[in-house]
Amino acid sequence: MITKEAVLQALSNVQEPDLGKDLVTLNMVHDIEIDGQDVSFTVMLTTPACPLKEMIEKACIKAIHMLVDKDAIVNVKLDAKVNSNRKDSKDVLPGVKNIIVVASGKGGVGKSTVSVNLALGLAKEGASVGLLDADIYGPSVPIMLGLRDERPKMMDVNGKGMIIPLEKYGIKAMSIGMLIDEKQAVIWRGPMASSALKQFIGDVYWGELDYLVIDLPPGTGDVHLTIVQTVPVTGAVIVSTPQPVAAADARKAILMLKQPQINVPILGVVENMAYFTPAELPENKYYIFGKGGAQQMADQFELPYLGEIPLVQSIREGGDKGIPAILDDEPVANAAFTQLAQRIAQNIAIRNANLEPTKVVQMG
Repeated sequence: MITKEAVLQALSNVQEPDLGKDLVTLNMVHDIEIDGQDVSFTVMLTTPACPLKEMIEKACIKAIHMLVDKDAIVNVKLDAKVNSNRKDSKDVLPGVKNIIVVASGKGGVGKSTVSVNLALGLAKEGASVGLLDADIYGPSVPIMLGLRDERPKMMDVNGKGMIIPLEKYGIKAMSIGMLIDEKQAVIWRGPMASSALKQFIGDVYWGELDYLVIDLPPGTGDVHLTIVQTVPVTGAVIVSTPQPVAAADARKAILMLKQPQINVPILGVVENMAYFTPAELPENKYYIFGKGGAQQMADQFELPYLGEIPLVQSIREGGDKGIPAILDDEPVANAAFTQLAQRIAQNIAIRNANLEPTKVVQMG
């Protein structure tokens, strides 16, 4: 007779590779059902974007066959509940489990492209996702999501008028570009930009989200400090291109986030426009801007290297047309962004399990 106890005992030998503990200790095994030699149970992953799903499933089946019954018919259901490590008062964005900021030291490295495709990549894997365009002076998210002429509506939430983010491709999105005429320039001093951003965070009704991706402006200025002092940031993704100039500026973004009084965990470094692959020669890689600048920077700061995003025409066209590359059938770009989303989700799960709780930065 197969028993639940025997199944749990066997599964206590299966490690969750990222968290370094077994599935039973982590309380990830649920709904064990046994009917003769039919064994079924659910493994609750820490994110739907887990890149190790198949590996965990195979390890569970192997453990039952080796330690319980070699002839058991094992059905492993994989579900996910995104974990959070927020221990703040939750006055701000109460329904948001994890807040990811995407930063770079300089403009023109494709940070918004990475932010948009990252948000869509997480949603594609089954997570609930929001995207906040915090680039007050150069908002590009409305163009990239095909929302140029859309305007958000208002609704009453507990007696307060709140802005409802626009929805597109399964994510919620908000940008200053959705509130102003795109023919106008935003000419604001730093305090005005910071104040507008605080309003954006406090007056937009995001509801329940697994991940909120915040696309920061380039550099290390007022807006960056406002964000970390207003919301509890789970972690930052640094975007660079291979050239030494871009890598040198990205270093400044890393050093800012690592300052003792800020101390935002860095989830990793991604190298955008890493190489050129022509559509007609998909196996070829041409390293136009040099090679390995972001990898060296990740190694220098002992940060995870999240991989390379190629310079392919479909990524640029997708951003301009409002149909981001990850939604396209073009395999190179699609695979790169899908892998990026999975790695970041994985690193968030590790961060939440092992590091200090997420909190708002307090600066004097």
